[in-house]
Amino acid sequence: MTRDIAVDDDGQIRLQKLLAQSGVASRRRCEELMLEGEVEVDGEVVTRLGTKVDPRTAVIKVSGKRLPPISDHVYLVLNKPRGVVSTMSDPQGRRTLSDLVADRPERLFHVGRLDTDTSGLLLLTNDGDFAHRMAHPSFEVEKTYVAEVAGKLAKGTVADLLAGVTLDDGAVRVRRARVIASAADKSIIELVIHEGRNRIVRRLLDQVGHPVRQLSRTRFGPIELGTLRSGAIRELSHDELGQLLELVGM
Repeated sequence: MTRDIAVDDDGQIRLQKLLAQSGVASRRRCEELMLEGEVEVDGEVVTRLGTKVDPRTAVIKVSGKRLPPISDHVYLVLNKPRGVVSTMSDPQGRRTLSDLVADRPERLFHVGRLDTDTSGLLLLTNDGDFAHRMAHPSFEVEKTYVAEVAGKLAKGTVADLLAGVTLDDGAVRVRRARVIASAADKSIIELVIHEGRNRIVRRLLDQVGHPVRQLSRTRFGPIELGTLRSGAIRELSHDELGQLLELVGM
């Protein structure tokens, strides 16, 4: 995440100055936070005022919260509309993610993917290591989906989902599930899973007898879609990016 930070000739900057310019607090308050032992650099508490750090490589935490490093990378949240293909180009001429980020100068790629018929939260970045880690199953980043399904959900369906459902390509572990609304002909259910297999939520719900009519991803790890309108993009906040970097060990 790029910020206009003035460094010395050696590429370093005084820690309290970096904290202040990053919006943590005023310079005076940042000095107090250091003296109070609230600031860590590379795992060590730093209380000496005037300590210099490299803002591009130092792993800094303030009161336990990660401060993202200075970089030329961008980290974006997109509310992908239904009908948009989760690729940057499409030989069939369908609408793609490139059409939504045409005004961005960076070469962006998506973190994971959403089915063409699925809407919702998709992360975009030009940081390849970050994208790889966020999508890798070993980090078990939770993803939250809200689905409208056919039929009234029986009382035991949520229990069945939480107990695990076996598909053709293996078992699926549902972390959490709750029914938001239910009527005679349709229901709305929220699911939290960490897997990213192809059409996993649709196949999962179809397996328990409730085909998906509409599906949206509302959360990716700690990042919420919120009120971001369909097709719109925003940058991750410093706090959001810091949480994601911690989540995947960067």
